[in-house]
Amino acid sequence: MIYQDRTDAGQHLAQALSTYNNQDNVRVLGLARGGVPVACEVASGIDAPLDLLVVRKLGVPKHKELAMGAIAQDACWLNQEIVKSHHISEAEIEQVRQKEQQELERREKLYRQNWPPLDLRDRIIILVDDGLATGATLRVAALSVRRHQPKRIVAAVPVAAPPVCDRAALAVDETVCLQTPEDFYAVGFWYENFTQVNDAQVQQTLQSARDRQPTTTG
Repeated sequence: MIYQDRTDAGQHLAQALSTYNNQDNVRVLGLARGGVPVACEVASGIDAPLDLLVVRKLGVPKHKELAMGAIAQDACWLNQEIVKSHHISEAEIEQVRQKEQQELERREKLYRQNWPPLDLRDRIIILVDDGLATGATLRVAALSVRRHQPKRIVAAVPVAAPPVCDRAALAVDETVCLQTPEDFYAVGFWYENFTQVNDAQVQQTLQSARDRQPTTTG
């Protein structure tokens, strides 16, 4: 299946998550930026509050597309196999981390404004992204959410490389990967329209969700 866009993918994902429909303790978190419009459709489809989780990939120096790890506001995850195989020093890791931390904080401030994060304690948290290529950002997202003592963490994506989906399952309590094609290539290969999500779109999506459920505070 080729999705028309992130909206279409999110609608399919919502159908697969129908067992979580109208449950008071379910919260949907979109991984910013690309996961937010997908998560918006999921939250709308199962009637759950939406929030976001800002994460940043840590790219290998001189090979930025290859993830050696990822960070969230309160968590960092490193792929030790990549770090060792590319002989990446602690100083190099820290240099990349500091740069990505600055961008993470910029986005967090811009997107959230004065809106407090949802309370995750004892909740069922559904982490949503537009796809999994390396799984680094999902791994750190799960690590970050776990610190808040949720009842259950569900990872939900429209498409993922098979081994990545398997590894992601180790970090969460449940995984929902609609497609795990052997010939994966890249996340964007499975979308007709996979244009980059910008800051304004994230802000607009979050505001629409907040308007839909203005009384949700926790």
